[in-house]
Amino acid sequence: MGERSDWSALRERRMAEPGAAEAYDAARLAYELGRAVRALRDERGWSQNELAEAADMTQSAVARFEAGGTIPTLPVLERLARALGAELVVQFRTPAA
Repeated sequence: MGERSDWSALRERRMAEPGAAEAYDAARLAYELGRAVRALRDERGWSQNELAEAADMTQSAVARFEAGGTIPTLPVLERLARALGAELVVQFRTPAA
């Protein structure tokens, strides 16, 4: 039980540091984008190599992207969407109350 409260206290201190919330949000977004691309790739039965070839990327770049290890540019998202036969939609929404 002490270990859990130690972790909670550490997380609370880290999140209070300047820029921590923004970095956390960027990491969450990268993870969600990677998960979505992997789901589309899996639906097509493609390997990471096959997607990489179709998107003119390397397999390691696809792997890093799918793991949420990179924050992609819009051109990279466009290439992935085109390779997967998907439409890239970027939009702003107001949060639900």
